[in-house]
Amino acid sequence: MSMMKEFREFAVRGSVVDLAVGVIIGGAFGKIVESLVQDMIMPVVGRLLGGLDFTNYYLPLNNQGTTLSLVEAKKAGAVLAYGNFITIVINFAILAFIIFQMVRLINRARNMNPPPPALPAKEPEDIVLLREIRDALQK
Repeated sequence: MSMMKEFREFAVRGSVVDLAVGVIIGGAFGKIVESLVQDMIMPVVGRLLGGLDFTNYYLPLNNQGTTLSLVEAKKAGAVLAYGNFITIVINFAILAFIIFQMVRLINRARNMNPPPPALPAKEPEDIVLLREIRDALQK
C-alpha cells in the first residue's frame, strides 16, 4: 500500500474528521467564552469588588512602578501578571461548566428514547416439556 493511499484512508476516516470539526468549533467556542468573561463577567466582578480591574494586576519584577498599566509595565520589563491568570482561571471554570451542561443535556436526550426492551428469550423445549410433565403429575 502506498503512503499516499494510506494517508488518504487515515485523513478521511470518520473519527479524524470529527476530531477536526471538534477542534475548530472548540476554538471558536473558546473565543466566545473568553469574550463573555472579559467583556461581561469580569467588569461586574471588578465593580462588586470596588472597581477593581483584574487585567491590570501585576507584580513588577524589574523595579517598574505599580502605577503603570500592564502593557506599559511589560514594555519596561518582566512582570508577574496574576490578574490575567485569575481571568484565565475564571474562563476555564465557565467553559468547563458550560461543557458539563451540554454533555448533561445530550445524555438526557439520549435517555429520552431508550432502546425498545428486548423480547424474552424463548425457553428451551426440554424445559417446557419438563414443566408440562410436572404439571400433569401434580394433577
